[in-house]
Amino acid sequence: MELRANAARFSGFADLYDRARPSPPDALAEVLCAYAGDPRPALVVDLGCGTGLSSRWCGRWADRVIGIEPSADMRAQAQAGSQTGSGETGAPGTGAIEYREGWGHRTGLPDGCASVVVAVQSLHWMDPPATFAEIRRLLRPGGVFAAIDCDWPPSVGSADAEQAWQEFVARADAFGPSLTVDSSLRRSPEGPPAGPTLRPRLLSAGAQGWPKPGHLARMQDSGQFRWCRELIMHSEERGDAHRLVDLLRSHGGVQVLLREGMSESELGLDEFWLRVRAALGEAERTFWFTYRARIGVVKH
Repeated sequence: MELRANAARFSGFADLYDRARPSPPDALAEVLCAYAGDPRPALVVDLGCGTGLSSRWCGRWADRVIGIEPSADMRAQAQAGSQTGSGETGAPGTGAIEYREGWGHRTGLPDGCASVVVAVQSLHWMDPPATFAEIRRLLRPGGVFAAIDCDWPPSVGSADAEQAWQEFVARADAFGPSLTVDSSLRRSPEGPPAGPTLRPRLLSAGAQGWPKPGHLARMQDSGQFRWCRELIMHSEERGDAHRLVDLLRSHGGVQVLLREGMSESELGLDEFWLRVRAALGEAERTFWFTYRARIGVVKH
């Protein structure tokens, strides 16, 4: 399964994605290294690395990182960040980072090459059985895999701003493509929030996704891991009204609707911006991001 439509979904807004999206908490890196029994892994493989945000995070605690990304647009943004220095590659203590074309189920890397494999905000776009088999092949005995996802929206200390996000998602969902595969904010305009499902859902333009709440169960059922569990951690970053709007605009579902010809006004982004600016003002503030990490340890 090539899932080319999934890669195409993330073309055309790599700069926005890289500017707005957060990075996982460093405390999570400590947990992964502890499970792997390796305080500084020689190699971490980052599946679906996108613009390199997650690879740069891995580079802070690994000697070497290989980011695997099928989208040429996202991969180009990652490589540009490395070349200009904005990706922190080469900073003291930062491991070497390289980006390669590939898929979660077909990386082209050798057997047993990695101590840790991560998929940050990306596993829900990968075919589970084939991807878990590839992860098992890549990991050395006792190696660790982590599917790392962020809850949306972040907590920004404003009920008005977060409610505006929720209402935008409800409105946008009514147009067709889902903003997120598993969002607890999904709802029908006439009814209560729709519950998550473990069935694959076909999205616009042939893209296919697997809901994030099912990651842990699918990992456990795959037979590729001897131990699985879920952790919840938090990180803090600075942001303002502009960043919250850009975070929403960076979701693939929003970009699909815009590419299909809807204006930002028709979609409700203009109204969302006005509401968020009224709620948050112009000053920066703390954004609290909640991360869910589904961790799997392979057999020794």
